Amino acid sequence: MQMISKDFKYQNLEHYLIDMIETGRFDVGEKLPSLRDVSQKMNVSLATVTHAYMELEKKGIIEARPRSGYYVRQKVAHLPIPDSPEHNVQRGNLSRTQLIQTVLGIVGEKGMLPFGCICADSSLLPHKALARIMNSVLRSSGQDIVGYESIQGNPLLRKQVSWRMQEHGCRVTSNDVLVTFGAMEALYLALRSTTRPGDNVVIQSPTYFCFLQLLENLGLRAIEVASCPTNGVSPRDLDRAFSRFDIAACILAPNFNNPDGSLIPDVVKKEIVTLCESYHIPLIEDDVSGDLYCDTDGRPRPLKSFDKTGNVIHCSSFSKTIAPGFRVGYMIPGKKLDKALEIKATTNVSCSTPTQLAVGKYLEEGLYDRHLRKLRTCICNQRSTMQQYLPEYFPEGTRATQPKGGGVLWVELPKQVDGTKLFFDVKKYNISISPGAIFSTSDSFTNFIRLSCVGFWNEDMRAGLETIGRLAKEQIEQNG
Repeated sequence: MQMISKDFKYQNLEHYLIDMIETGRFDVGEKLPSLRDVSQKMNVSLATVTHAYMELEKKGIIEARPRSGYYVRQKVAHLPIPDSPEHNVQRGNLSRTQLIQTVLGIVGEKGMLPFGCICADSSLLPHKALARIMNSVLRSSGQDIVGYESIQGNPLLRKQVSWRMQEHGCRVTSNDVLVTFGAMEALYLALRSTTRPGDNVVIQSPTYFCFLQLLENLGLRAIEVASCPTNGVSPRDLDRAFSRFDIAACILAPNFNNPDGSLIPDVVKKEIVTLCESYHIPLIEDDVSGDLYCDTDGRPRPLKSFDKTGNVIHCSSFSKTIAPGFRVGYMIPGKKLDKALEIKATTNVSCSTPTQLAVGKYLEEGLYDRHLRKLRTCICNQRSTMQQYLPEYFPEGTRATQPKGGGVLWVELPKQVDGTKLFFDVKKYNISISPGAIFSTSDSFTNFIRLSCVGFWNEDMRAGLETIGRLAKEQIEQNG
């Protein structure tokens, strides 16, 4: 090994070691030099070497063996991406309520390996900073802390949200922002403001299963439009749905759709906004994953940034990035603001005063972007690690998405595998996953599962992923 200056960063050391592996200086299965040897021979700190080795391990390039050291792993290629759904546009009728309730019922269970939970592990969230700010808020707010905020929400929080939206290209002020009890209340208010029972609503397929539940509870009919795992829905398919059915509203997650992680290109987003305006169809945007980008040139633009008439209803929250338990969400209802305020006044007069203040202060102190950089790095590394392990552990013929952000992988298993049965099988091993059947009203995704990448990666998670793959293989053997 050559001598390297002390200001050599861990990323450079990481790239140097990768080059050594790729050029054959270290063969597959060969033991790497110890951390101390690398530190001394390359004239860098032990911490730098440790960091570089950890990053290589996360990416599946090397592996640590107990009481033995680090070894070069077998290099594997990414799995192919799942095909787009066979249907382009269809009306769905099947209820998934019972299965969805079962899936949600184990999400928060202690001891479960959380491949089915899309809330980031608490160790990755800014709990110390939030606790400090919350204590400060409780001490300094006096009697106001126990009172109601206005229906529209805390002024400081609304101002901070509006500034962030302006950075994303949206023409909004704090007067346009409505604070909600998480993103789901925002979606609820958006649908109540634009639809009546019996109306048709366009959704992506696959889509977040809670959207399907919400539509069912409101007596609405889902018109599913196929989502490509890379580029999301196409304007052509939306136009076909708008022409064929009487559509009251359209719900899209343009930035890292849950579960397929698709990202609609900006030029297509603009076309979709224009299309909805031409049909006078309100466009409801779910953007909860927009801040979790990894392999893009900056944050993807929201649909709202292309809105010139107030037809786009933007919905988001801080649940996936700061504190899921705070349930602080928001919406920008556009021309439906008055209607949304009217409905909120009859359902949830005001969101929690302390949590609104705490999140507002957190944003004001400039802590959010610093935290996001760390969170995105952790999620991106974990997703990369899981993608490396999937070909090794899962059955031949498995496909998996390669999203540029968000916190999930959408996995297509061979046709002999029933994702719902696999959900119950892995549950016996204290592992949670999300079966593909709950993400659509059709039967197009029965052999799919969604895997979360936002837990804290460790040996238990690796072993859990291996168990999921083993049980999937056993299904294939049993089904011949």
